[in-house]
Amino acid sequence: MPAPALATDTLQPLLARLRDARTHTDALFTLIAPDAIYDRTIPERHRLIFYLGHLEAFDWNLLGRGAFALASHNPEFDRLFSFGIDPTQGNLPSDVPADWPREALIRSYNDQCRRRLDDHLLDHSRGGPAPPDLADGTLLHVAIEHRLMHAETLAYLLHQLPDEKKRGFASSIVAPARPLPPAPRLVRIPRGIATLGQPPKNGSAGAQFSFGWDNEFEAVHEHIPEFSIDVYPVTNARFLDFVRASGYDDANLWQPEDWQWKQARGLRHPLIWVRSGDQWFWRGMFERIPLPDDWPVYVSHAEASAYACWAGKSLPTEAQWHRAAYGTPQGTERLYPWGDTAPEPARGNFDAACWEPASVAAHPAGASAFGVQDLLGNGWEWTRTPFGPLPGFEPFPFYRGYSADFFDGRHYVMKGGSARTAACMLRRPFRNWFQPRYPYVYATFRCVEA
Repeated sequence: MPAPALATDTLQPLLARLRDARTHTDALFTLIAPDAIYDRTIPERHRLIFYLGHLEAFDWNLLGRGAFALASHNPEFDRLFSFGIDPTQGNLPSDVPADWPREALIRSYNDQCRRRLDDHLLDHSRGGPAPPDLADGTLLHVAIEHRLMHAETLAYLLHQLPDEKKRGFASSIVAPARPLPPAPRLVRIPRGIATLGQPPKNGSAGAQFSFGWDNEFEAVHEHIPEFSIDVYPVTNARFLDFVRASGYDDANLWQPEDWQWKQARGLRHPLIWVRSGDQWFWRGMFERIPLPDDWPVYVSHAEASAYACWAGKSLPTEAQWHRAAYGTPQGTERLYPWGDTAPEPARGNFDAACWEPASVAAHPAGASAFGVQDLLGNGWEWTRTPFGPLPGFEPFPFYRGYSADFFDGRHYVMKGGSARTAACMLRRPFRNWFQPRYPYVYATFRCVEA
């Protein structure tokens, strides 16, 4: 059977999105002072220099060496920059800056990768034969979303970089805080159906979404009993009550491994907070400001779970979160909490429009049918569901470890998105995941009770 043609109406919008994504990540690297590119800002992650090479190496390995079967111009770099790390059990990387190639060599490698890929994509845009996963746009979706995921990773990596090692400042970074946070309250969610995942593309409803990662397949419908959920994510003000109530000193509130981790780190408050005497501050991307009471708190799963225990509640399951976000009293489900229209600024704080969070009550137009607010953007939301496959899961043949390597019971599903999450990843079936004792990601939470 001849290879299918790559349709121009499929390719051109995706190439435009790829160019935009490249522009976005290129701009992030300009924020790094020249003497900081070899820094490691988070102990569990690679040095910043890795990410400079990784984005282009991933695209090259996926499309150049993969789809187009091109000969490599630098096999060593193809391997060196192919995969990131997710160390567990305290196995931190031990490399030193001298172990990495010079920046100029990496940039030259990147330029060649882009040029060769773009030349071949241009050839195929004229309607010539293409590998099936490229012809239907899947591989370009993978390249685009992978890059945008790492744009968010770079944001929280750069957040840990000392201010003097960052370049550039935008006066609109920090949104004005409201004087008081909204009053915490619960809303009752009636029993009903929650749909996780999405049907395969050749299914009857597969056209709802233009793309999905392997862990988004296949769709499963869960019956959810009635429960109550916080209308808003937990704010800094509410979490400060937990801190002042000695929540970080009560081992009974913490899982044993979480307690050991907290003790070993000497953690006594959220990582992004700073205490000076009796005053609390938020350590933003570019400046320190008084702790905004109405912003969502950013914490690890371990800290979120301890708070929920203190409050006599629990974190939601993935299915409960879905039910509260996308369900309706009529029994139907929406594509987004507010309906079926595409994400726009009035609906939430996302798509890298801001560096920092906003008030949890800043986007009432993004509320779900049940009145639950701030569900998409402003901070990923922890669930108590371990990350695992949905029924019918099959790994991507071109990226078999993307999800399957993390079906280990040591990662938890996150939903929603942060201020730095691209709009394309706000689709209903998208699933994020992290280890429970990882305090760097822009993650918040809300609680549920029966």
